[in-house]
Amino acid sequence: MSFTAITTYESPASNGQPLYYSTLSAVEVQRPNKLRVVTPGDGPASEFYLDGKTMMAYSPAADFVAVADAPATIDEAVSAAYDKAAIYFPFADLIVADPYKNLSEGLTSAFFVGQSHVVGDTVTDMIAIANDHVQAEVWIGVNDGLPRMMHVLYPTDPAKSRYEIQFSNWHLNEPTKDADFTSAQAMKAPRIQFVRPDAPAPAKP
Repeated sequence: MSFTAITTYESPASNGQPLYYSTLSAVEVQRPNKLRVVTPGDGPASEFYLDGKTMMAYSPAADFVAVADAPATIDEAVSAAYDKAAIYFPFADLIVADPYKNLSEGLTSAFFVGQSHVVGDTVTDMIAIANDHVQAEVWIGVNDGLPRMMHVLYPTDPAKSRYEIQFSNWHLNEPTKDADFTSAQAMKAPRIQFVRPDAPAPAKP
């Protein structure tokens, strides 16, 4: 499957005022082990590739690429990217092998809010779900079952982070090519390790 996700997220300014930034992710998925996420945004662009053998995170502006052996599945790759380099995909719950399981485990509440006729150019059901760490509202197409928008709040985060994700350009069960899940430009870039940005700096010799 493939889709476009426009994510708007909140980040406080030095005076505490919430500022909003957006990214646009072109996503292509072939289960169980291939993924491409190309993300321009209100900041440096990024590209992520998983081709079943190699996992790559590429920064076009810096022309550096982090490369590692590919985990066995998309689920494991998404988790490894976050653990190794704090790479977070707000739509990750929708591209794993069992989205329903991911969204339903640990729920403390779930209810039907109503229907919307103004989101995603279609009629959607509005569903509210929550657990101890996340509160979300999801707009799901009545006729096709596809998510069209999601609002997410992390109440236990000190910054009370909020995300809005708008989904469009859904394509299901279309043929893919191996070349979709790699990048010749990234493969030529200087290589670095997957490292979290909050990792301590190495000791000076």
